[in-house]
Amino acid sequence: MCPVPVSDESSRVPPPERASSDGPRRRTVRRAAAAGVTGAVALAVLVTLGVASRSGDDGPGTGAAPAAADPHTPADLSWPAEGQTSMYVEGLGARGDLGTHGAQRPVPIASVTKVMTAYVVLRDHPVRAGGDGARITVDARAAQESSLGAESTVAVEAGRRLSERQVLELMLLPSAGNVARMLARWDAGSEEAFVRKMNAVAQDLGMVNTSYADASGIVPETVSTSEDQLKLARQVMRDPVFRSVVAEREAEVPGTPGPLGNTNTLLGQDGVVGVKTGSSSPAGGNLMWAATAPDRTGHDRLVLGVVLHQRMGGSAQQGLESVLDTSRALIQSVRRWVAGAEPATH
Repeated sequence: MCPVPVSDESSRVPPPERASSDGPRRRTVRRAAAAGVTGAVALAVLVTLGVASRSGDDGPGTGAAPAAADPHTPADLSWPAEGQTSMYVEGLGARGDLGTHGAQRPVPIASVTKVMTAYVVLRDHPVRAGGDGARITVDARAAQESSLGAESTVAVEAGRRLSERQVLELMLLPSAGNVARMLARWDAGSEEAFVRKMNAVAQDLGMVNTSYADASGIVPETVSTSEDQLKLARQVMRDPVFRSVVAEREAEVPGTPGPLGNTNTLLGQDGVVGVKTGSSSPAGGNLMWAATAPDRTGHDRLVLGVVLHQRMGGSAQQGLESVLDTSRALIQSVRRWVAGAEPATH
């Protein structure tokens, strides 16, 4: 392992390069076509149309975009002022792709890495909905690494047998790095072999700007983008066991000091149902989140988002607090937007 002077989400506490905004689209105006219209009159027509466009009075069929003041315009969402963000709303067709905000360059993602660890483990060892999965024996190394101070860990007893679901709870709720590496060894024989699987899966998912160097995210060489992590979110949230685990606020696992709280303190607020935090000094604050949002017909839509690189360079705790705050505002704004959206027509 390559130790870094940081601590991940060890305390469960429930902004900053200005990203480019989609902004209001430039309106197009029709040229004055009537014969005999002087240049001055034509200019007046153009100015009049421009004012009407800016005031949001474009009539039907003009092809003009809605004004920036329209609360249902994605550009008016509360995008974080720093870092990078990507969002997607299921069930709205092309309109559900809310795009990205901020430069999509690979950055450290800290414990958000554990989402891919869980995805690979569940792909290799599926757990049926409502089931517990395989039995896993806690190894001596995981027990020894419980006292590492550079990341969040959970004390586990060597030799204790736990269900696959319980081990996933240890990794995903309190964000135990020692358990993430234990899962990697259990699945592939060594963490190095498991990391090769992680990178192969990332390539299969089209995550072209992602490179995994470890299974826990403590290594700053594990990097990705919000756009790539959103691709992973859309895949992993299809697994009912993963969805049910990341929606838990706490869990009690035998042999561990419990109950173990979830580092994602947004759960249960504003429709939030997951997913995973990550914070360190090199990575700043990071969050992959999922929330439900009712559309104008009353149907709940699943909204997925990834916010990376908040308050980078500060402490892990500062980064975590920042990403939770910015994500909360973003989720509230996208829920307002979805409330005015109609479902996609087929």
